Amino acid sequence: MQTFPEHARMQAQRYLSFALDMILPPRCVVSGNIVETQGMISPKAWAELDFIATPLCECCGFPFDFEVDGEALCTACLAYPPRFESARAALKYNDASRHIILGFKHADKTHLVKTFVPWLMRVGEEMVAEGDVIVPVPLHRWRLIGRRYNQAALIGQALAQETGVAHIPDAMTRVRATASQGHLSAKERHKNVKSAFAVHERHVVAIKGKTVILVDDVYTTGATAKECTKVLLKAGAAKVHVLALARVVHNQF
Repeated sequence: MQTFPEHARMQAQRYLSFALDMILPPRCVVSGNIVETQGMISPKAWAELDFIATPLCECCGFPFDFEVDGEALCTACLAYPPRFESARAALKYNDASRHIILGFKHADKTHLVKTFVPWLMRVGEEMVAEGDVIVPVPLHRWRLIGRRYNQAALIGQALAQETGVAHIPDAMTRVRATASQGHLSAKERHKNVKSAFAVHERHVVAIKGKTVILVDDVYTTGATAKECTKVLLKAGAAKVHVLALARVVHNQF
């Protein structure tokens, strides 16, 4: 049974939320159209987002265009098995999701993280169930100064608040500045991030023997995720799962 102070607090929050919605009506985070509640996606914008669902690669989460039997692996994971246990992403990276993610990364639309969390919880349910610690992919300090926040750390913090899994935002550091990955080939991306990461000395104990959920905004070729995984395992992590908001999907066949 709720105590009166708790009941009064919840009532006050509802009145405040109602007042804010009257002054600043909730708008779709994609289209800007007025919607019913904060963080809601309008039907038109929702239809343009391409959520990843089964069937998909059991390891890296690559979505298949055809039904598969059992726990199938994509050609990339068969040829070069990643060291992470699994990787999952909520969305395919297309025009609609690109608009949201770039706004989140570069236009200070940090409130979008509240919209992302349910999507990530859906695809990351299994890894969250066994995860001990959430670790975001780090930015180099010069890029962090320019951007003022690490979008992966914001996602990690929001997930930690929702799940209760511990979050260590500075568990890893980017020990050297790397070129933007945007226009690099897969081979160039792997070379670009090689030896670019390290586990911070003061967090080695917190990582050792733990199942780590590595969080990033976009999974492209997997170069960053694989390099971070290698570093985390070398530092003593028992397992690494990768959770991203979106992934670039190229036909492997």
